[in-house]
Amino acid sequence: MIKESLCDELSDEQLVAYSIQDMDYFLYLYQRYEPRLLRYIKRITQVSTPQAEDILQDAFIKVWQNLKGFDQNLKLSSWIYRIVHNETISYWRKKQSLHRNRKVILDENYPYEDTEELSNVTESDRKEQDMYKVLEQLPVPYKTVLWFKYIEEMSYREISDILKIPEGTVATRIYRAKKHFLQLAQDYDIDFN
Repeated sequence: MIKESLCDELSDEQLVAYSIQDMDYFLYLYQRYEPRLLRYIKRITQVSTPQAEDILQDAFIKVWQNLKGFDQNLKLSSWIYRIVHNETISYWRKKQSLHRNRKVILDENYPYEDTEELSNVTESDRKEQDMYKVLEQLPVPYKTVLWFKYIEEMSYREISDILKIPEGTVATRIYRAKKHFLQLAQDYDIDFN
C-alpha cells in the first residue's frame, strides 16, 4: 500500500515515473488534478457533476494510455489539461449536434440552488455569480482562454501548450475574449467596477 503522504511530496514528473511502474500511483495523480479539472469541465460545458465525472474519466483513460509517451518538455498539468480539454470539446460538439435546435435557458440563481441560500448572498458572491453568467455566454474558444488565464491563473505558454496554438494567438484570443466579455456584461447591464 502506498502512503498518501509520500505521494503528496512527489512532483508530477515523479508521480508519472512511479505510475508507469505501479498503477496504484496513478490514482494519486488523478486525485491531484480531479477537483480543478471537474470545475473546468462543468464551467465550459455546463454539464451536471456526473456528466463531468464521465468526461474526466474518459480523459484520464487517455492519460493512462499515453502516459509512457508523455513529453517531458511539457508541464504535466498542461499535457493533462490538453487531453481533458480535447475530451471536453469532443463531448460538447456531440452534445451540440444532438441538440442543435434546443435553446439553453440560464437559471438566474446559478450557482445557488435554494432561495434561502440566495438571500444570504454577499456583494462579492453576486459579482462572482454575474461573472460566471457572462462567461457562460461566450463562445467556447473565448470562454476557454479566459478560464485558463483568470480562473486557473495559467501563463500564455501553458495555455499555448494545452490548446496547441501559438502564444501570440493566445494573447489575441484573450484580448478579444475580454472585449466580448465586457460587451456582454454591458448588454446584461452588469457592472464589474
